[in-house]
Amino acid sequence: METNNLSYWETTNFYNSDVLIVGSGIVGLNAAIAIKSMAPKLAVTILDRGFLPSGASTKNAGFACFGSISELIEQEKTAGTDGLFQLIEKRWMGLQKLRDIAGDQNLAFENNGGFELFTSEQQPLQQECVSKIGHYNQILKEITGTANVYRPIKNSSNRFGFNGITGMISNSLEGQLDPGKMIKTLIAKATSLGAVILNSCEVRSFKTEQQRVIVQTSQGTFGAKKMLCCTNAFANQLFPKIDLKPGRGQVLITKPIEGLKLKGTFHYDKGYYYFRNVGNRVLLGGGRNLDFFTEQTHQFGETPLVQHTLLRLLKDVILPSTPFEIEQKWSGIMAFGPQLTPIIEEVEPNVFCAVRCNGMGIAIGSQTGQEAGEMVASSL
Repeated sequence: METNNLSYWETTNFYNSDVLIVGSGIVGLNAAIAIKSMAPKLAVTILDRGFLPSGASTKNAGFACFGSISELIEQEKTAGTDGLFQLIEKRWMGLQKLRDIAGDQNLAFENNGGFELFTSEQQPLQQECVSKIGHYNQILKEITGTANVYRPIKNSSNRFGFNGITGMISNSLEGQLDPGKMIKTLIAKATSLGAVILNSCEVRSFKTEQQRVIVQTSQGTFGAKKMLCCTNAFANQLFPKIDLKPGRGQVLITKPIEGLKLKGTFHYDKGYYYFRNVGNRVLLGGGRNLDFFTEQTHQFGETPLVQHTLLRLLKDVILPSTPFEIEQKWSGIMAFGPQLTPIIEEVEPNVFCAVRCNGMGIAIGSQTGQEAGEMVASSL
């Protein structure tokens, strides 16, 4: 498109809006849905640099989870018990909100349970996690109303055909979904309310002038009363001082495997590895802890170190006696920070951010988007 040959109709209807949202992932779409639900007459435009949403919203593993025991232990050290309670509550509320907005069928949501795996070398970690089950079950009961969410499991390897796994802890409330269907459904919801989504439009810079935000993009200059950045790990490209760092997650998926025993979502090594069934395929991701420095990047791609480790985990532990072939590999970029809560704030006059989901975008994205959308709509 030649941006110097725009018509009056184009500049009026596409290049000027009340709210300009940067990022069409789970947070940006939920923010648009919240704004249009609160104030239907507001003009809302969403821009995304990619042909499809960039980042992690359609590239993650599709875990509808709020944390394994070992993850919660580490997070409680950072946030404290009260802070962790609030985090889990936000994640649980976010998951329920997502399911309410999209519908389980549209998400391909399945509640097959979650499982944290332990090897004999991880016995001290396993013992610590088992000792905390009562503590976290009490927290989950207060939040969800469900008792005994976490349970220890014996003879776990025989159930799924694993090798070298000596212990497991199950999570009865963990589910799985299809991130592609999730985003398609949220796009349909946002556009049905009147939001406009423009893809392949990279935001390069912005400035505020006379109570208006002027945004320079690869497709020309946009204007809005308010701007909301929902680009998660990519936010510091527009806001260099924002307190977050990117973290790449490498993922692979097998071709269909006849008679696959594995069903559910699985966490291994404090959640740094994660896998699940996708029908009769196995999806496996993780390994950024092998080289945090290299994986702290905005660049999509894969590394031999992580890929070899994932393949070895598949061959030696997950599918030790089952032939398999890899069908596809990809990566997504998450955002992490010293605090576990997302950043939802007005960072400059008329400019807002809703970013830093700390690897829990599916769980916390809908709630984060709604909170940000309500903040922006209330400011108009």
